[in-house]
Amino acid sequence: MTLIKSISGIRGTIGGRTGDTLNPLDIVKFTTAYAAFIRRGCNSGRGKIVVGRDARISGEMVRSIVCGTLLGMGFDVVDIGLATTPTTELAVRMSGADGGIIITASHNPRQWNALKLLNSEGEFLTKADGNEVLAMAEAEDFCYADVDHVGRYVQDSSYARRHVESVLALSLVDVEAVRKAGFKVCVDAINSVGGVILPELLDSLGVGYKMLNGEPTGDFAHNPEPLEKNLGGIMAKMRGGAYDLGIVVDPDVDRLAFICEDGKMFGEEYTLVSVADYVLAHTPGNTVSNLSSTRALRDVTERHGGKYAASAVGEVNVTTLMKQTGAVIGGEGNGGVIYPESHYGRDALVGIALFLSALAHKGCKASELRAGLPTYFMAKNRIDLTPDTDIDAILERVKQMYKDQKVNDIDGVKIDFPDKWVHLRKSNTEPIIRVYSEAPTIDEAEAIGKELMQVVYDMQQNS
Repeated sequence: MTLIKSISGIRGTIGGRTGDTLNPLDIVKFTTAYAAFIRRGCNSGRGKIVVGRDARISGEMVRSIVCGTLLGMGFDVVDIGLATTPTTELAVRMSGADGGIIITASHNPRQWNALKLLNSEGEFLTKADGNEVLAMAEAEDFCYADVDHVGRYVQDSSYARRHVESVLALSLVDVEAVRKAGFKVCVDAINSVGGVILPELLDSLGVGYKMLNGEPTGDFAHNPEPLEKNLGGIMAKMRGGAYDLGIVVDPDVDRLAFICEDGKMFGEEYTLVSVADYVLAHTPGNTVSNLSSTRALRDVTERHGGKYAASAVGEVNVTTLMKQTGAVIGGEGNGGVIYPESHYGRDALVGIALFLSALAHKGCKASELRAGLPTYFMAKNRIDLTPDTDIDAILERVKQMYKDQKVNDIDGVKIDFPDKWVHLRKSNTEPIIRVYSEAPTIDEAEAIGKELMQVVYDMQQNS
């Protein structure tokens, strides 16, 4: 059983003893702390907070506790029901709310759930704000509303449609070109909210589709992380030759992966790269991704005359650097597309609409689009942490071992070699060290990753 508290929210497995899991007591405490924090920024009145959730089995239980706690803190609650993460983010802005809570554990398995916290812009809290919420939760110095000031509760299911309409209105989403192309796609919605909103988007774009795992039961048909090893079902469907594109989302629809018409993975790292190539061709400018993302985005950006910058891992770090550099597009290599013309948040709907527009404009197959992008190979590994693992000592050792190379330590340690790189960092959401490496061949990428992993294993043995 696991409970993880971080600046981005609280995340854990459902069931078990208090203190070890995501349980009703911790949900109340953390929601109360967040509401108290948001209250400080409310100018007047009750204040308003949007709540949306993915289709996880535990979602209704968590939603009831979150909404009740917010009402008890004197906030009006707008419950938008089953909703994607980007839909909830947009709903905060569209409704003029003071904040929002997204109930989702993103790509984690079915036994997990989490609260993701938003500010009044519908964006994730900064590190400083997140730390303040954590401190307030720990202090448990709370004051709830009296009977005359309890909040009001309303349900509003209109935001999925409003989200779709906002995507269709984007200047580079060419609805007419997509309709004329007559695409047929296969979609794996992993039994969550993608099965609710993606048919609406595809219908609006005139795209024919076959839905796999479309019922939003929360009983995921397979591991919900949109990686090749988990996608055998849709890849087999694509090999039949009946579809132009395979589309895969995670349970809260902020990550996006494509499968080519021949059943081969487009590559989750290349979701952002391909969309950025299309955007930059029409609106040249700068881009941002995190340190663990492919170099291909840098290459594409420079080819279009822009500048690329890398941030620490985490959506709020990417969006902060995007604002600082005036980036026209950015995101994360895990299939997260952030397009400021829409909003500063990863949004699979935006990614799908822009990608289909690019395919329609180029008049090519998905595999041909992929072939026109710079090619790198990435290895993604992990090391499970033991309670006595000294992560700081490990990272310092790595820095010293490779001090003759270009070293970036803003988030873990990244070693940049002339023709490859490797990045070690502790996960914000799981008790692991992620080891990402990239090179011109997969063998080279695996080799440099394993080299660094052995350093960690040796230090764990000797500690």
